Amino acid sequence: MPTALARRVLPIAAIAAASSLLLSACAPASDSESGGELVWSIEGANLSAGHMDPQVSQLDVSGMVQRAVLDSLVFQEDDGSFTPWLAKDWTVSDDSTEYTFTLRDDVTFTDGEPFDAEAVKANFDRIVDPETESAQAASMMGADFYEGTEVVDEHTVTVRFTQPYAPFLQAASTPQLGFYSPAVLAESGDQLKAGGPGVTVGTGPFELTEYTPDQELVYTRNDDYAWGPHGEGAPEVETLRVEIQPEAAVRTGVIESGEADLASNIPPNLATELGDGITVDSIEYPGLPYSLYLNEKFGVFADEKVRQAFARGIDIDASVEEIFFDQFPRAWSVLGSTTPGYDSSLEGSWPFDQDAANALLDEAGWTARDSDGIRMKDGQRLSARWIAWTPVPDDRAALANAIQSDLKGIGFEVVREVLEPGAYNEQYGPKTFDLTDWGFSGADPDFLRSHLHTDGFQNASQVTDPQVDALLEQGVASGDQEERTAIYTQLQEWNAQYTAIVPLYSPSAITAVGERVSGLDYDLYGRPLFYDVSVG
Repeated sequence: MPTALARRVLPIAAIAAASSLLLSACAPASDSESGGELVWSIEGANLSAGHMDPQVSQLDVSGMVQRAVLDSLVFQEDDGSFTPWLAKDWTVSDDSTEYTFTLRDDVTFTDGEPFDAEAVKANFDRIVDPETESAQAASMMGADFYEGTEVVDEHTVTVRFTQPYAPFLQAASTPQLGFYSPAVLAESGDQLKAGGPGVTVGTGPFELTEYTPDQELVYTRNDDYAWGPHGEGAPEVETLRVEIQPEAAVRTGVIESGEADLASNIPPNLATELGDGITVDSIEYPGLPYSLYLNEKFGVFADEKVRQAFARGIDIDASVEEIFFDQFPRAWSVLGSTTPGYDSSLEGSWPFDQDAANALLDEAGWTARDSDGIRMKDGQRLSARWIAWTPVPDDRAALANAIQSDLKGIGFEVVREVLEPGAYNEQYGPKTFDLTDWGFSGADPDFLRSHLHTDGFQNASQVTDPQVDALLEQGVASGDQEERTAIYTQLQEWNAQYTAIVPLYSPSAITAVGERVSGLDYDLYGRPLFYDVSVG
């Protein structure tokens, strides 16, 4: 009998034919023994395309796998609070412009370099250096707000900002702001995007000892580790072998066969079919739901009525329920329901309504129809081009098909192009597309600044609104939680009306765990943590 999905929501502020060939190539998990090897199957398709460095990459998978190597100053608990890690304690100035950390004095990188205030400064300065070409991590460092890092003494460091920067502790808990050996930064910094043994060097519980791009990463236990976020020492598991298997059917196949001990990014339809002895953890992570970004500066989405009609013309509830087996909740806001500041009053506020969508398009002047039933105005078809980043999971491809079908019903054509990363970036950079899609994990709503601010590096909708900018700037600067909640409520309500972003569903990180595994834990985003894991 298949196991039921165990849906766990963290309380922060709360097919097969191809798979059989690949299964035969997988190394079997080791027999039960003290220490031993844990095999972890992941999607990981784009790691080899320069995404091995979380300080630079925007892909979640980069931080997910490199957490084994990169420790952080602080740890964020399930309830959203922060506890010591590489920093023993810290103080924040009253105006939130200075963060002073007292560091542990017993931490070393796996190449023997000491972890100290100079190492913190070297990493933080590297992230914000324009030559690093960091986007997400640089934004988390405050970007233009970052004034610098001062080495007070060997184990004391002060990070300063030119204005109040409230989200910094949250940012400092992530692998994006984790620490590389200063020797690596000095000698091999230009190789970190590609990564590999001797390059991807941190203070973490494991050391990257083998890397075969598009195939596997092998992490070996750091026997000297003694500074886990909850006091953990060296892991019991001797080897963490990460198999890169983009096909979901392969990942479920290797967990069922016992060739892997756990598998990440399992789609809901396959998770429901896994057999006895396999535990399925589904953790809805905080952030911006999987959404569509409507580019108002390029084509038909310049008209607010067209954007509103687009959103109202999609039967999101039915598609999400059918395609994701009712495991991912339909999204109503640009903040997911487990994200601090989520505005639950928006639930049900813009339901599927083709009559309303048709009326909006009529008001916008798209009243004529061509022979295909697509609306016309001044000789132009009501058509939008959707660019998507490959690889596209089967469930998201099915959702895209449903969206295209729904919109065709109101005379709105959507042409979808699935592009390789290079081709995608050629269009994303100059914003020569009508819409694109992604979700974004984050435990502080300041991530909306990168998506909606005029200068935001992820502002795919090309929003340029002084009032929105002002709210985002107030939100990042305020140290008062009630004030911040009020600000982000205004932003959520603004988007629900303006429709720059169309949220579709709030994803969960679904992990299948074999019966040999015990002690597995997860961070706020549902990413596995291996500090206390054992196999056997």
